[in-house]
Amino acid sequence: MNPGPNGVDGASIHRTVDAVWRIESARIVATLAKVTGDFSLAEDLAQEAVIDALAQWPSAGVPQNPGAWLTAVAKRKAIDGWRRRERLDDRYRAIAHDLAELGDATDAGEPIDDDVLRLVFTACHPVLGREAQVALTLRVVGGLSTEEIARLFLVPVATVQQRIVRAKKTLAAAKTPFETPDPSEWSARLGSVLGVVYLIFTEGYSATSGDRWMRAELAGEALRLGRMVAGLVPREAEAHALVALMEFQASRFGARSRADGSPVLLADQDRARWDRAQIGRGVAALERADALGRGRGPYALQAAIAECHAVAPSVDDTDWERIVVLYEALGRIAPNPVVELNRAVAVSMAVGPASGLRIVDEISTSGALAGSYLLPSVRGELLARLGRVQEARSELTTAAGLVANDRQRQVLLDKAAALEE
Repeated sequence: MNPGPNGVDGASIHRTVDAVWRIESARIVATLAKVTGDFSLAEDLAQEAVIDALAQWPSAGVPQNPGAWLTAVAKRKAIDGWRRRERLDDRYRAIAHDLAELGDATDAGEPIDDDVLRLVFTACHPVLGREAQVALTLRVVGGLSTEEIARLFLVPVATVQQRIVRAKKTLAAAKTPFETPDPSEWSARLGSVLGVVYLIFTEGYSATSGDRWMRAELAGEALRLGRMVAGLVPREAEAHALVALMEFQASRFGARSRADGSPVLLADQDRARWDRAQIGRGVAALERADALGRGRGPYALQAAIAECHAVAPSVDDTDWERIVVLYEALGRIAPNPVVELNRAVAVSMAVGPASGLRIVDEISTSGALAGSYLLPSVRGELLARLGRVQEARSELTTAAGLVANDRQRQVLLDKAAALEE
C-alpha cells in the first residue's frame, strides 16, 4: 500500500489498529455495552469504529489515545443511529441526550475495569454452551478475530462465526443484562470464567487433535486472559492460582518439543531450557493466592503440584511424596478420575509401580475414563516398569488407537515398539 499524506502506509496502520484492538477491545466493548445496554450492538459499533480508523488514520495520523478515539467514534455512531430512528423511545432519547452532553470528555481515562469484568461474565454466561463461551471470550474479551480463533482451534472460519452469532442471539433471547452477577451467583460464575480460560490453555498445552503436540500461541492467549481476570478480581485467590498454574506449565514450552515438532516428555526435557522468569512469576502468583488466607482451592493445589515439578532439578529429585499429598487433597475437594489417575502416577514414583498400578486398576474397574487413552497409557507405563512387557505393549497400542492427536499417537506407538527391543 502507498503511504498516506502523513507518510504512514496502510499496512503499518493496519498493524497498529490490530495491536490497539487486541489491547483495548475489552474496554471499548465493555464501555459501549454499558451505555447501550446491548452486548451485540456494542461489538458491532466497535467494529464500525475500527473500519473508520482504517480509513481515516492513514491520512489523519494515529490519535494520541487510539482506544479513546475508537470508543468516542463508536459512541457517536450509537447516538446517530438512535437519532435516525423515526420513533425514538424515551430511554434512547435520554441516553442520546446524556451522551451528547458528555461528549468525548470521559473517554480518555474513564475507570471502566468493572465494565470489563461485566464483559467477561457476559461472555461466560451460563446460558451459553462451553464452545460458545470460548469463542465469545476470545472474540470480545481477548480481541481475536474470527480468523485467528478458527486458526487456533483448527476449525473453519464459518464455524467460529456461527458460534459467535448464535451466542449473541442466545444472550439477546435470554435478555441477559450487562451486569456483574448477584453476590450469591459470584462463585459459580467466576468458576465458569476460570474454567473457560483454563480450557483454552489446556488445548494449547496439549492439543486434543491435529498434528501439533501443543499450540503455544493458544496457551499464550489463555494466560493473557487469566492475567486480565486476576487483575480485575484481585481478592479472588483462585484467579491468581490459575495464573500461577498456567505460568508454571507454560515455562516448560521451550523444552517440550524438538525442532521438528515431535514431543519431548517430562523425564527427557532439558530443564535448562525452562523459563526461570516465568517460574518466578508463577511462584509470585501462588504466593498472592495464599496471602489471601482462604485456603487452597483446586487451581491452587494444581499450581502447587506444578511448582514441585518446576523447582525440581530432575524427575528423580522431585518431591513425589508432597505431590501425592497434594493430589490427595485435590481429590477430596474436586473428585475426578483424572486426578486419581495422576495420583497413581505420583504414588508409583514415590512408592513404586505396583502401588500405582493398584490404583489404576481400581479406576478401570469403576468404569471411569472408559474410552479415554489416558487410562491404558498410564497402565502401559506402569506394566512396563514392572517388566510385564506383553501386557504393557498391548495397553500402549490400545491407548494409541484412542488418541486423536497425531503426535501423541506416535509417542505411544514408539513406546510400544521400544518394548520389543
